[in-house]
Amino acid sequence: MATHPFLSDDWLTAVREIVDAQDVEIPPHAEITMNLVVTETPFGEDRLLHIGAKDGHADWGAGHAADADLTLTTDYVTARDIFISGNPQAGMQAFMEGKVKVQGDLTKLMAAQVAGTGPGAPGLADALSAVTE
Repeated sequence: MATHPFLSDDWLTAVREIVDAQDVEIPPHAEITMNLVVTETPFGEDRLLHIGAKDGHADWGAGHAADADLTLTTDYVTARDIFISGNPQAGMQAFMEGKVKVQGDLTKLMAAQVAGTGPGAPGLADALSAVTE
């Protein structure tokens, strides 16, 4: 399996394929759409993406979703740690340390973390790690 730099266009394409191929049941109470702004990237500009769980399906992609419940802003290193670590507490720890800024419905983010469907969800983190340089 080819690997790509985290958050590169090729990485986002590979992640989209992973998300589309995985048949993961999303608990109804964990439905959420998050926009992400990742700063301090090696690409010379912020990366904008969206992550969601809706109607039992995951949705990831480049750009922001118009109907997002919240927007997270963090730096590249922190984002990589959250997505690739497989540690569901990594996001909460980064938030508590001020490395993640949240605008919007924080309760939906907490519900997603509890349900294991957040960005650092262990099963997804393993798949993301496999395509990440």
